[in-house]
Amino acid sequence: MAFSRFKEWAAYRKARSLSTSILHHSAAFPREERYSLTDQIRRSSRSVCANLGEAYAKRCYPKHFHAKLTDSAGENFETQVWLDFALDCGYINQATHQRLTADAEEVGKLLSFMQRNPEKFLPGKS
Repeated sequence: MAFSRFKEWAAYRKARSLSTSILHHSAAFPREERYSLTDQIRRSSRSVCANLGEAYAKRCYPKHFHAKLTDSAGENFETQVWLDFALDCGYINQATHQRLTADAEEVGKLLSFMQRNPEKFLPGKS
C-alpha cells in the first residue's frame, strides 16, 4: 500500500509506540491536569507521528519534507519537556521517566537521520 509507506519508517513506528505508552501513563495523571499537562503531552507525542505522515505527503518537495521533519523533531523535544514536568510533579517515577525519555531520544536520532539523509525517503527511494 503506497499511501501508508510512512508507517514502515522506524521513526514513525517508534514515535507511535512512545505516544501509546504516554497515553497509558498519562491516564493516571490528576484530573486537574486534564486540560494542561495531560493534554499537552498527548498532543505533542501524537504530533510527531502526524508530522511524519505530512512529511510523507510532501516528499515530492524536499524543502517541505525537511520542514515537516523539523516540526516532528520539535514536537519530540516538546514531549521530553512535558515528561520532565510529569516527573517533577510526581506523576511518573524516575524509571518510567528514564524509559520514556530514552525512547524519545531514539525517535530524535531517527528523525535526525532522516533529516541528514532525505534522499533515502524521497520518491523512488523509499
